Amino acid sequence: MGFAMAGNIRKKIPTTSTLFIYDVHRPSCERFDSEYESIGPVVMTESVKDLATFSDVVISIVPTADNVRQVYLDKQRGLSAAPRNPHRLILECSTIESASTRDIGNALRACGHGHYVDAPVSGGVPAAEAGTLSFMIGSERPSETGSAEAISIAAHINEVLTMLGKPEKFFWCGGLGAGLAAKISNNYISCTFLLVIAEAMAMGIRNGIDPKLLQEVIHNSSGQSFMGDHVNPVPGVVAHAPSSNNWKLGFKTQMMIKDIGLGIDAAKQVGITPSMAEAAIKVWKRAAEDPRCIDRDGSSIWLHINDIKEDQ
Repeated sequence: MGFAMAGNIRKKIPTTSTLFIYDVHRPSCERFDSEYESIGPVVMTESVKDLATFSDVVISIVPTADNVRQVYLDKQRGLSAAPRNPHRLILECSTIESASTRDIGNALRACGHGHYVDAPVSGGVPAAEAGTLSFMIGSERPSETGSAEAISIAAHINEVLTMLGKPEKFFWCGGLGAGLAAKISNNYISCTFLLVIAEAMAMGIRNGIDPKLLQEVIHNSSGQSFMGDHVNPVPGVVAHAPSSNNWKLGFKTQMMIKDIGLGIDAAKQVGITPSMAEAAIKVWKRAAEDPRCIDRDGSSIWLHINDIKEDQ
């Protein structure tokens, strides 16, 4: 997703502006440079420190909370090693626990490294490529009655995110960490739904229902969902779904465990028993060890629950 997001930034900022990029996997930066350097200046940096030194806006998206801490708090190569810039806007788009983002954000703000905001995304790779992502923003909604500083920050956030998503899908959730609380709640549903859809489709098909007919029935009935319409795990049912494209990677099977786990932890912290996710995560853990599902889109769980051989 980060590759596509950076591509939209490069296409939408002035051609005279420089985009600084960094990834631990150097070939990704080299591929990005070769694809986008004709649009405007792209500089591959050697660390987050180097990137932040020259940037007034920093956007990050990485897999885990430990990765986020490394990006921002590493004393040699992280953003905190760069010169201080209290006016720097930092938009952190990863999905991690709210407590971690509050700790990181407060540490950066206290040391004058910038205004850190959690801004997790939804929509997957297709929306990242199209520039139609949803954002759950850990900041207050823009208000004419707010302080001049708050109004300025909100306007800046909106300006930057409009290059990546649609403003009507920007959700201003409150304070630091609130955007992640909303995202985790959403992912609790989507990750659990995908397994439910796979099991329901398998049940109907084994009872003799044509897969495309079953999808049409569900789409027009109370079981309709975004996941069923766009990430249907049955090959050939939804043309643009990963399952119809050899489970082309959208969201790794292994990452499902992280996201469901975040939902389980968040629920327990506020006294909710996450019964659905606790059942689902057991299946996802088995799928994450299945060679048919590893490093493929999570909808490849279809192969696991049906025990389908790849050459069938």
